Formats: sequence, structure tokens, C-alpha cells
Amino acid sequence: MAKWVIDPDHSVATFAVRHMMISDVHGQFNKISGAIQFDTADIIHSSVDAEIDVSGIYTGIPKRDEHLRSPDFFDVTKYPKITFSSNKVESIRGNRFQVTGGLTIRGTTKPVTLEVEYSGPVRDPFEEGAMSIGFTASTSINREDYGVMWNADMEGGVIAGRNVRIILNIEADRTNE
Repeated sequence: MAKWVIDPDHSVATFAVRHMMISDVHGQFNKISGAIQFDTADIIHSSVDAEIDVSGIYTGIPKRDEHLRSPDFFDVTKYPKITFSSNKVESIRGNRFQVTGGLTIRGTTKPVTLEVEYSGPVRDPFEEGAMSIGFTASTSINREDYGVMWNADMEGGVIAGRNVRIILNIEADRTNE
């Protein structure tokens, strides 16, 4: 089984959450690291362990980013990392599969299933012998399941939606281990 290391320069975790019940706010985490055991001939024995540095959250609005880092949301000082560790991989069809595992946010771990599509492998044109592979994964979570409870009431509803849509775009490089 080949080992692939997540390339933090070419990987991002994005999210979208409803704001004031009328539009979505989008953001991203750029500081992703981890390792993937993956071989197209042996997908069910694949695994992934990934970590996101929460301080790298970016929504394009510095004041909002600071609020998201605060104890109202991610509490970065106390919980600096979001982690995911797989425990099951199922082939769906072609280059699609599902990865189930534990997602930990703010010290709370809950099971999630990612819908995944992979691309590659491809040879790196700049480094002889180097190979890369890509993964696009998506899921949705209820942020309150992870203790992210901040909200404010407004006429007809709340400021921040509970459901968070997550999309991961991961590029990983094969190691020689």
C-alpha cells in the first residue's frame, strides 16, 4: 500500500454556513497536514489521518476570522487542531468511494462519512520520479454536535446556521516509505 503525504501548499478545506437565513458565508482552512495510505487496487484497506491548524481559518473578513478563532466558535487557544482519522473505506464506483471516521472539533469526536472522488496518480513535471494524487471530499455536519454553539436570535430565526457544508480538496505526494 502506497503512503501519500498531504501537500499543505496545494490542499484546502472549505466550508459554507447559512448567515441570517438568507445567504451563505464561505471560509477555508489552508493549514492541512496528514498521511493517506492508498492504493486503487486495495481501496478498502486505505486510511487517512489528517489535521487542520484552526488558526489558519480565513473568510476574507479579519474581524469575523478573529471571532471564529475565539471561544464563541473554535476556541483556538484551547483547541488548536481539527482532526480526522478514518476507520472504514468503501468503494462506490470507479474513482468514487466513501471514507468514514472520527472528526474531532473542540475536543469532541463524532463519526462522519466523506463522499470522495480521487484523481491521478500523475507524475510531477518538476521533480523526477515524484508522483501526486488528488482527492475531493465532501460532507455536512451540525456544528452544535461539536460544541460550537454561539448564535444570536433575530426576527424569524438565528444569525448563524447549524448545518455546515464541508469540501476538501487534497493533493498528496507519494513517499518512499
